Order: sequence, then structure tokens, then C-alpha cells
Amino acid sequence: MLTQQRKQHILSILQRDGQVVAKAVSHELGLSEDTIRRDLRELAQEGLLQRVHGGALPASPAVANFAVREEILMDSKVAIGRAAAHLIRNGQVVILDGGTTSVQVARHLPRNLQATIVTHSARTALELVDHPTVEVILIGGRLFKHSIVSVGAAALDAIKHIRADVYFMGVTGVHPEAGLSTGDLEEAYVKLALVRQAAETFVLVSHEKLGAASQYVIAPLSDVSGLIVEASVSDDVLLPYTDFDLTIIRAQE
Repeated sequence: MLTQQRKQHILSILQRDGQVVAKAVSHELGLSEDTIRRDLRELAQEGLLQRVHGGALPASPAVANFAVREEILMDSKVAIGRAAAHLIRNGQVVILDGGTTSVQVARHLPRNLQATIVTHSARTALELVDHPTVEVILIGGRLFKHSIVSVGAAALDAIKHIRADVYFMGVTGVHPEAGLSTGDLEEAYVKLALVRQAAETFVLVSHEKLGAASQYVIAPLSDVSGLIVEASVSDDVLLPYTDFDLTIIRAQE
């Protein structure tokens, strides 16, 4: 079997099963695991999958910069943002993550809401400048321009001083085995720190991120309280996540 044929076969397995096990493919094709691992490495370099120990998972498509992501799946993001906003109560301290869906949460906060919003996203904070009764705490640090969020030691130190009621987290990948992931190491550390400072964490996840993985692990699914997903996501897709005792909220469009 030619190299390109092997790669297409690997991608077809990934699409069918949601994962590739290198040992199983090597046995099936009668080839060494080294050959399969080389194919996986080259496919990962092309952005077609995410390598993990023993094989590969689907790569998250959510890797574009903020401006590009703002134009993608807008109806889904609006619905998820609205559903998250409805969970926020007066008097709460709420952490809003960076990302385009978090901006939609900010946009859908009721005008009479009296709460404190903590964010490391300048873009999210700007959405709340004209909100009359929401106090905004903006966490500083080094600006990660790709996502327009603060990261680094200064951000991590500031986060230690916050105790929040709920954190709405954005990710690029949610997988039952690989957990929650994102495409930048420093951003992963900030997200984990925010999880640890919140009584509850809900993950804002559009359908293309379910079953996908990125390079940097944030936390296992057991560390969060629930997922907020589109109403159109099928029960079969969500079935692997029911083992984690998660609250799954379907956002009506």
C-alpha cells in the first residue's frame, strides 16, 4: 500500500471510529508501528489529526484567530451564549473566558443584572462597558494576540485572589478520554487556574469541538460541572459524556 493510500485509510478510520490506535492499524495492514507513527506524524503536521499516546484523535478545527472565529457558526455561538447568560444570578461573581462564544455571553446579560464579571479577555470586557449594573474586573498580563486574552505569571497571580461562583470556559477540544484542551500552553494554564477558583465550571462547546483534541490539556472532564451545547447535537454524540455526571444544557436557537 502506497503512503498516500495508508494516510487515506488512517483518516477513514478516524472519521469512522473517532480515534486511531497505531498498533491496531499496524496489525491490520501488516506494517510496523514505526511506519504508522510516521504517517500519523505527517498527518498531524498537515493539521488533519491530533497525535496522542498510542495513536491519534480528530484535530480541533477551532484554530483560527479571533477575527476569523467571530464569523464562524454565529447562530450556534449566539444560542450557547444566551443559554449561559440565563444561568447567571444577581450577586454572583462570574468568570467569563476569552473567545467568541464568551463575547456572546456578555452580550446577552440582562440589563438589570447586578453581578461582578471577571475576565482575562479585553474583548469580553469591552462588551460590558455600557452595562449599567455589572462590575467588571479585568485580569492583566501578557497579551496573547491570537485570542486577545491575558496570560503569563501576572495573570496567574491575579487569579489566585478570586473566588467565583461560576466560570464559563471556552476550549478548542472536548474529548471523553483526552479531556479539555486548547491550542496554547500558557492559555491552558490560565484556564486551569480559573477552574480551580470557581465553585462550578461550564464549558461552552459548539458541535465541531466535541470529540476533538488540541495540543495542550487544560483539565479532565471530571473537573467541570457541565457542558452547554447546541440543541441540534445528537444524543449519540453526547452519550460518551454521560459517564462523567455532567449537566448537559442544550441551547435553543
